[in-house]
Amino acid sequence: MLTLFTKASLIILILVTLLWIWSIFIKNVSIVDIFWGLGFVVVNAFYVFMSGELNPRKILILTLVSIWGLRLAVYLAYRNIGKGEDFRYQEFRKNFGPKNYWWISFFQTFLLQGVLIMIISLPLLGINLSTNPGTLNVLDYLGLLTWLIGFTFEAGGDYQLARFKSNPDNKGKVLNTGFWKYTRHPNYFGDSAVWWSYALFSIAAGSYWHIIGSIVMTLLIIKISGVSLLEKTLKETKPQYRDYIQKTNSFFPWFPKK
Repeated sequence: MLTLFTKASLIILILVTLLWIWSIFIKNVSIVDIFWGLGFVVVNAFYVFMSGELNPRKILILTLVSIWGLRLAVYLAYRNIGKGEDFRYQEFRKNFGPKNYWWISFFQTFLLQGVLIMIISLPLLGINLSTNPGTLNVLDYLGLLTWLIGFTFEAGGDYQLARFKSNPDNKGKVLNTGFWKYTRHPNYFGDSAVWWSYALFSIAAGSYWHIIGSIVMTLLIIKISGVSLLEKTLKETKPQYRDYIQKTNSFFPWFPKK
């Protein structure tokens, strides 16, 4: 296990280092966001092809992770390329100073993201290291259903938000239709559901402690880099958002309150 995990970690370290060097030349740390989904695709593909004979569960996971990661990378590339550096990284660059941020960004952003990719992808490691036959069972089908729900909310939420923002008349307004009518963060809920589907696949494969990765991903989304951070910003920039909070669930989808 450690050998396979260590080799995958080395691959990610090389990739984030090359990405960091590129970011120095273009003075844009935002490219690390595009790599987030691709990192999981790389790690999972490495696990699949290095762990021995293919079976139905490995093939299914290879397909699902690739669809999820590539979709996310394409979406973030479309959203970010040509728009300049994200305001979060601009703030970091300002706080640390341009003369220091070039090397601080390696540890604070690129290396940190690489470490998180390796921790969060633990369910994928558990699936591919499993010694059971890989025949799909009830938990696998439950995992597939969970993935489909999560992917629909994440991809659908991103699409609806992109369309909403593309209309200049919506500037300053709050999106409260479609998936956004039932949860204030359909894309984050969907992302979390996708990773809990991988946890279910891992349990189905007989690998239990590896679901730590899904727990870490959910905590990051809700408590650190996702919901809580965005909520704070939106409350300050959009007065209508406070009314939206009163009517709409924060994370889990449910019917709007009257």
